[in-house]
Amino acid sequence: MMSVRKAWSVPYCACIGMALIALALAVLPFALASVGTTWVRITNLAILFILLSLGLNIVVGFAGLLDLGYIAFYAVGAYVYALLASPQFDIHLPFWAIIPLGALVACLFGVLLGAPTLKLRGDYLAIVTLGFGEIIRIFLNNLSAPVNITNGPQGISRIDPFRIGGFDFGRGETFFGLNFSGPIKYYYLLLLVLVAVIIVNIRLQHSRIGRAWEALREDEVAARAVGIDTTRMKLLAFAMGASFGGIAGGIFSAMQGFISPESFVLVESIMVLAMVVLGGMGNVWGVIVGALLLSFVPELLRHTVEPFQRWLFGRAIVEPEVVRMLLFGLALVLMMLLRPAGLLPSAVRRRELARRSNLP
Repeated sequence: MMSVRKAWSVPYCACIGMALIALALAVLPFALASVGTTWVRITNLAILFILLSLGLNIVVGFAGLLDLGYIAFYAVGAYVYALLASPQFDIHLPFWAIIPLGALVACLFGVLLGAPTLKLRGDYLAIVTLGFGEIIRIFLNNLSAPVNITNGPQGISRIDPFRIGGFDFGRGETFFGLNFSGPIKYYYLLLLVLVAVIIVNIRLQHSRIGRAWEALREDEVAARAVGIDTTRMKLLAFAMGASFGGIAGGIFSAMQGFISPESFVLVESIMVLAMVVLGGMGNVWGVIVGALLLSFVPELLRHTVEPFQRWLFGRAIVEPEVVRMLLFGLALVLMMLLRPAGLLPSAVRRRELARRSNLP
């Protein structure tokens, strides 16, 4: 009788915990909106960064391929949506047609990046991918003459928000006495997309493809020796990771209503990579934690540094942005010293580091 109770206690507790988390996530935007709409927008951007981190985790965490130009796929998805849902070409396709198309185009760009880099590893691969990300940004920045396609550095404005029938994500409405502003509507949409992406990532990680990526990451020669098609696995990792970036880019474009090449600079790529490394490469939940920390901690520092200086010195003696980045950098250095495998490393990564530490 006791064994039966124990068998049911764990799933029951897990269901209770999941229900509480779902309830907290459901009421979160209204709690944040009571403080200010800014925090709802910050939360939406944090979810977008989680989507990007999960996409990059496929390339870096699962397959072990260092990619410093990942933000290029984000830009491709954003511009595909902007060009097909704005007055730029006066095309206003529905979002359910553009988002899959953006993911497909980003996927093709991922294959284009992966094909020439099949024999590269480590620093060489990082340099090539970094160059690819910068090429895409410069390309978008200059594709305004002789035919104006991207509108150059001025960007594309008046981008259509998502619309489902008469339900407009860009317009605030009241339902059941609750004010659903545009950012709150996008919050729930992003949450649904995030759940779907998490499920896909977990399924991939525990599939034959995920195990092949893991073998490729640990030892490419051994993986090839046991019959794994490393060429196909590398291209698949680049393509899958890029498609998630394209989806996130399309949502970002609709949510902001304006994009320009300056939204897709190298710093954004480095930030997404830092989220993956800090959370724990190869661990889906660790990547989510890393993305949340690196999304919210800088914003919290931004809102607390200046008031603290005024309280301590009576005035702001140092630019808040400088202090914020110094504290942010110090926190990252300490994390890498104390937790080199990340906050929540995968079991394989943990065993690998333990084995290396035991070597003479």
